[in-house]
Amino acid sequence: MRQIFFDTETTGLSPESGDRIIEIGCVEMVNRRLTGNNKHFYLNPERPNHEDAVKIHGLTDEFLADKPLFASIADELLEYLAGAEVIAHNASFDVGFFNEELKRLGRGKFTEHVGSVTDTLVMAREMFPGKSNSLDALCKRLEVDNSNRTLHGALLDAGLLAEVYINMTRGQDSLVIDATEAAQGDLVLAAIDFSQFTLPVLVANDEEATAHDAILAELDKSSGGKTVWRALVA
Repeated sequence: MRQIFFDTETTGLSPESGDRIIEIGCVEMVNRRLTGNNKHFYLNPERPNHEDAVKIHGLTDEFLADKPLFASIADELLEYLAGAEVIAHNASFDVGFFNEELKRLGRGKFTEHVGSVTDTLVMAREMFPGKSNSLDALCKRLEVDNSNRTLHGALLDAGLLAEVYINMTRGQDSLVIDATEAAQGDLVLAAIDFSQFTLPVLVANDEEATAHDAILAELDKSSGGKTVWRALVA
């Protein structure tokens, strides 16, 4: 399985209003192994940066002035992304900008050039409801070292996202991180049939049940009353 962790930096927040991509970072993973076959581009957006955007990514108009245009790297990038599962944090933001760039070139939509798009922000909100799920917050929660992240950078952030994703998805259907990774030479780990185990059921006492209800109430409050269990009860 080929996955590309994808991130962009932009001149502002609104591609519909003319904001452009100024940096693209891609990190490749095949069968849950980083390959080192990465892509990184700085781009001339042909327009000024918003001041607030520069505070986030640090890429000035002067620095970008001699960089290539998106049109000149489009073929190389689309060939690299072709057929892959593209994984991004808040993917709708990156895809929205990419769609506008492709529209200018008459090249269709982003999803027409890749295998699929996965949004790790959606995944994180399902796994950690009611908590902060920014990339920095996930790095801290999942013990991914982001000490070098003083400014946003597309390639750095794509690499951090790959580590976050591995930690979010490990151990879902095996007692090891990945049976494919663990297989060495003639050693092949057999799949484990979890139905053979009888799991004990421990009933919560009154104190534990009260504490559990308090946590559920706090999560419901944080989500603005949109938690699924409240809707089911109603």
